[in-house]
Amino acid sequence: MRHGFCKKAKIRKNAQPESVMEKRTPLFEWHSSNGGRMVSFAGYSLPVQYETGVIAEHNAVRKNAGLFDVSHMAEFTLTGKDALRNLGLIFTNDFTNMVTGRVRYTLLCNETGGIIDDLVVCKMDEGRYMLVVNAANREKDAAWIGKKISGDCCFEDVSDDWAQIALQGPQSQKILASVSNTIPSKYYTLIENGSAAGIPCIISQTGYTGEDGFELYCKNNDAVLLWEKLLDAGKNAGLLPCGLGCRDTLRLEAGMPLWGHEMDETITPFEAGLSFGVKMNKPDFIGKTALEKKFRPSRLRTGIEITGRGIAREKSAVYSGGVQIGITTSGTFCPYLEKACAMALLDAGFAKPGIAVNIDVRGRMIEGVTCTLPFYKKIIS
Repeated sequence: MRHGFCKKAKIRKNAQPESVMEKRTPLFEWHSSNGGRMVSFAGYSLPVQYETGVIAEHNAVRKNAGLFDVSHMAEFTLTGKDALRNLGLIFTNDFTNMVTGRVRYTLLCNETGGIIDDLVVCKMDEGRYMLVVNAANREKDAAWIGKKISGDCCFEDVSDDWAQIALQGPQSQKILASVSNTIPSKYYTLIENGSAAGIPCIISQTGYTGEDGFELYCKNNDAVLLWEKLLDAGKNAGLLPCGLGCRDTLRLEAGMPLWGHEMDETITPFEAGLSFGVKMNKPDFIGKTALEKKFRPSRLRTGIEITGRGIAREKSAVYSGGVQIGITTSGTFCPYLEKACAMALLDAGFAKPGIAVNIDVRGRMIEGVTCTLPFYKKIIS
C-alpha cells in the first residue's frame, strides 16, 4: 500500500445540492416539525433548543435523560497493519494496550504542541480503528492526518455514512436497556455490532454532559426511526429531546473543555488541563519535542464562580488586584447549579481556588472567585 491516503480515503463531499449552504442531518425534518429552533453550527443546521427551553432540557439531563442529535460529528477510519503505529505517532495518547471495544480520549497536536483537535479513538478490531472528531475541524483534521500517515495504513473520512444520537442522563441506561440487550458494560467502551429497537448500530458508553450516557451510531436511513424509538422508550422516564444550547451549558457545568474555547492551536494540553491524554513516555509523537519544553506551563485552565451580578462570557479579561491575570474561555449561567460560572486561562500562580477576581464584561467589572473544576460532579447512586 502506498504512503498517505489509500485510494478510497479521499474526503467525500456531503451529498446535498450545491445550492444548499448548510448541511442537514438525517433528523433535520423531525427537528423542524417538532419545535426545534434551528441555527447554524459547524456548517450544519441544528436545533439550539425545543419549545421546552434550554433550562428544562439541561435539568432533564441532570435528573432524568436527554436525547441529542450529534450527527454533525465527524467519523474517520484508520485501518491496516500499520494503523496502530500511525496512531502512536500522530496522536498524544498511548494505544498499545487498547483491547477491542475500548474507547480512548486523545489530542491531535501540531509541531509546537498546540491542539489541532481533541477526539476519541475507538478500537474496532486489530488494525481497525474509528476516530470521532469535532465537526468544525473535520476537513482540517482529515487533511492533517492524511498527510501524516505512512506505510500499510488506509485513512478514510466516513462521516457521511453515519448518524449519531446521544442518550444522556441518569435514566439513560434504563431507557436503553428497554430496547437493547447490547449495552457496553463500562465507561469508554463500545459494542460495534449492537442494536437498539431492532436497528443495527454501534453503541458506546461515552458522552459530553458530565452524566452517564451512550452514543449510538446508525446508518442515515435508520436515524429517524431510532430517534423516535428511543423517545418512546423514555417517555415515562422524563426523557426530552435536547438542543445545542443545553449541550453547551451541560459540558461547561461539568468542566469539559471545548475546542476553539479552552483549547486551540496556540494552547497546549498542559495549559488546558488535559495532560491525562498525553503520554510523554512514548518514544515519539507530533509535538512531543515542543511539549517537553512546556511541561510547566505559565498559564492554566481554571474555574471561576461568579459572585457578583452578571455572566462572564468568553474572551473577557480577568483581573486580580488591578492586574490582568488571564482571560475567560467560556462562561454561562449553569441551570442545575443555579449560578453563573466561567472557565479561564489564568497565570499559573493564580490557578488555585479561593482567589477573588474581577472580570471585565464590556466595560463592567463582575466579581468572582477561582475554584477547582469541574463545577458539577454527577451523583453516584
